[in-house]
Amino acid sequence: MNDLFKLILFSDLGNHVNNWAMLAFRILLALELFRVHGLKKFKLENGQKEHVPNPLGLPDKLNGIIATFSDTVVPFLVMFGIATRLVILPVIGVTATGYMVVHRKDSPEVRDVPYMYTLCFLFLLIVGPGALSADHYIFNSIPTI
Repeated sequence: MNDLFKLILFSDLGNHVNNWAMLAFRILLALELFRVHGLKKFKLENGQKEHVPNPLGLPDKLNGIIATFSDTVVPFLVMFGIATRLVILPVIGVTATGYMVVHRKDSPEVRDVPYMYTLCFLFLLIVGPGALSADHYIFNSIPTI
């Protein structure tokens, strides 16, 4: 069980420079996601909230919850490094769907945004949040069994 926690939560990128770089990357990526996409969830345009596409045909409430969670809650969890590898999974799903389904016929300039978000969050999934994260401190506080 401890090995599973280590696989999911623990991530040390080898030295202070790499860990500080990952912290900066996480914060800047998450801030941009929240600033550009999350804040739209709170704004009303023409008296209506942002329309969230539903290309997979999920129930509308579920689709809205996933999109809202991905753009508003996840960025803060990523900034602090809380369960990073788990919480970014819906973001990867939303951005990859945006790239491959919603914007598949759009110009490369439009497709570029979901593509870059997908790549960045996949990178974060693979590499992990680094040692400057709550995940790292949580793992190190779990007693060895």
